[in-house]
Amino acid sequence: MNTTKKYSLVCFLFLWSCLVGGNSNAQDVHFSQAEFSPLTLNPALAGANSAFQGITNFRSQYGSFTAPYQTMAASIDGRFTEGIKDRKGIFGGGLNFYNDKMGDANFTQTMVNISLAYQLMLNKASRLGVGISSGFGTCSANPNAGQWGTQYDGMVYNPLLASGESFYNQNFSYFDMGAGMLYSYRTKNAFIVDKADKVFNVGVSATHLNRPIYSFYNSSIQHLPIRYSVFANANIGLPSSNGAFLPGIYYSRQKTSNEILAGFYYKQFLRNESRITGIVKEHSFYLGLFTRFKDAMILKAMIEWGPVSGGFAYDINISRLSTVTNFKGGMEVFLRYNVTKFKGSGRL
Repeated sequence: MNTTKKYSLVCFLFLWSCLVGGNSNAQDVHFSQAEFSPLTLNPALAGANSAFQGITNFRSQYGSFTAPYQTMAASIDGRFTEGIKDRKGIFGGGLNFYNDKMGDANFTQTMVNISLAYQLMLNKASRLGVGISSGFGTCSANPNAGQWGTQYDGMVYNPLLASGESFYNQNFSYFDMGAGMLYSYRTKNAFIVDKADKVFNVGVSATHLNRPIYSFYNSSIQHLPIRYSVFANANIGLPSSNGAFLPGIYYSRQKTSNEILAGFYYKQFLRNESRITGIVKEHSFYLGLFTRFKDAMILKAMIEWGPVSGGFAYDINISRLSTVTNFKGGMEVFLRYNVTKFKGSGRL
């Protein structure tokens, strides 16, 4: 690919990232390890699976041909009603933060939101949850740092030529709202190697329900489109073995843009958790293979050592961008501290 085409592609990516409204594409952050950014996925997950958990995420992509697109995120969530006996449901809450920086023009999004959720216990194995979130976001850009198509004289990039772009503001802010639902099913067998445990989760959510104004051009008609998400995942213990199969599929749609992430982990137990006392903690490792349809193949690995776990994912780009990325999509890591239950409380 010649230099002119390569820089034109960089310009296109920046515009694709910045100009929301009309026929532009989805804006929200995404993670290849979607299940380990729960409050980005669905606010009903706040406190759904842990008494307390804290997670940090980092993702970097497209660094092989332009300034890397980098996303940093952190979240905490837990249960307010942990330790209360004979409860009929679970109240949970969480705090989520992310910062997303894209391209040479330093297009940056920052979001902080709070989630509240309630899980109703339908029976010993099933729960139905609802959650809401609200937050505050900011966006900024430096258009003077970008390289625009009008600045090419037919042979090379010429920074002395006018870009033709006029931003009314280089930053703006907005208020955001979202909601979600979650159904969970979990068996509680005494020993996974005797009769395999099973966990199933199905969730739906919508973000940007208030469709906030989202524009660098002081436009009252450019709104952030609602993003709809659906996911289903499972943790299926394999009978008479020391392993488990964890399939998952994650779908989101924002205006005309769609994303489907699907695949599975294989989990190998190195040491099982003691189900009665909880003194002996679980040790295990995971290997995974996922695909983001028409975009990337994703290799994953994860290790769980008691309450601490960490994971790594690498995207192998298979889209049209592979001609300039050389199939290098990006890498992603997370670190989690997870307490499934507090001492003296039953596991739900």
